[in-house]
Amino acid sequence: MSESTPVPGAEFLLYETEDGRTRVECRFVDDSLWLSQALMAELFQVSVPTVNEHLKTLFADGEIQPEATIRKFRIVRQEGARQVNRQIDYYSLEAILAVGYRVRSARGTQFRRWATERLGEYLLKGFTLDDERLKNPPAGDSMVPDRFGELLERIRDIRASERRMYLRVREIFALAADYAPTLPETTAFFRIIQNKLHYAVCGQTAAEIIRTRANHTQPNMGLTSTRKGQVQKADVSVAKNYLAESEISELNRIVTMWLDFAEDQATRRKEVFLKDWAEKLDAFLSFNDRKVLVGAGKVSHKQAVAHAQGEYEQFAAQRRSALEAEGATYAVRMLGTGSTDEKSLGELGQVAKRLTKKKGGRDASE
Repeated sequence: MSESTPVPGAEFLLYETEDGRTRVECRFVDDSLWLSQALMAELFQVSVPTVNEHLKTLFADGEIQPEATIRKFRIVRQEGARQVNRQIDYYSLEAILAVGYRVRSARGTQFRRWATERLGEYLLKGFTLDDERLKNPPAGDSMVPDRFGELLERIRDIRASERRMYLRVREIFALAADYAPTLPETTAFFRIIQNKLHYAVCGQTAAEIIRTRANHTQPNMGLTSTRKGQVQKADVSVAKNYLAESEISELNRIVTMWLDFAEDQATRRKEVFLKDWAEKLDAFLSFNDRKVLVGAGKVSHKQAVAHAQGEYEQFAAQRRSALEAEGATYAVRMLGTGSTDEKSLGELGQVAKRLTKKKGGRDASE
């Protein structure tokens, strides 16, 4: 709970549009929004004691934590004929939303209706967007941040994910005259397309990336991303998991541009064959001054997977040994100090649990 001077301009607006829909707008300053109890009472049209009681209950129930949601601001206000400096508790957006779910007032009902609509849309569709805010970005000297670039980056990352890209490319390729989804040639062709895209960014095919970057001596075996927070066997055979952040961003942009190009080509309904798509991709990459892969590369997919799995076996063995050493060291330290308190036993239990997951001759994550 730090002390500082509040920055003017941060607002939480709750209102109804002409068509009867509820809208909420937050005007952030420096990515933060803080309201006092008096401002919250005004927002939800209730008394200050009511807001105070709700906050006490929220803290007592552990729904929000005071340390994370309260910040003291030094403000200057007029009291009679003199100006007085006072420290006032302000509450974060998390606390404001929590109070909004509790207050019994027309404004509280309005807020909950809006929040339920947004949550329902998120659960049903997997996303929720403020279309009007995105269509009308802040202009001039506005202190409101424009998140449109962040949204585009996330969409590019989703479109470039291996499964999403495969499904979209398959839909486009299905329009080819010689497309047959059951033929192994179709799967092989998708791998060719994928390799051309990786090569355009890294100068290596997917297999070459795995072969050169999978290294059991490196932190996380050279991987930059994993599905569950730690390296698992399924992660090591995916080329994109080894790419640096800048490479992923570049790959995402290329994939997005090419998918748009391919979709435009497909909608013209001209008769094309699978080999035509490979030629169109080469022409597209060349036009964008990107490296164009000729041939299949120097490393096969089978060779890359075998190398990655071999490196993983060594990496997993080292990880097990490190955990066993950690458990033994901790146990010796506990015995040496005679510590048997609940916290120490709990920590030892956590080490034992991690060891159990890695034991049994094989890594549990395999």
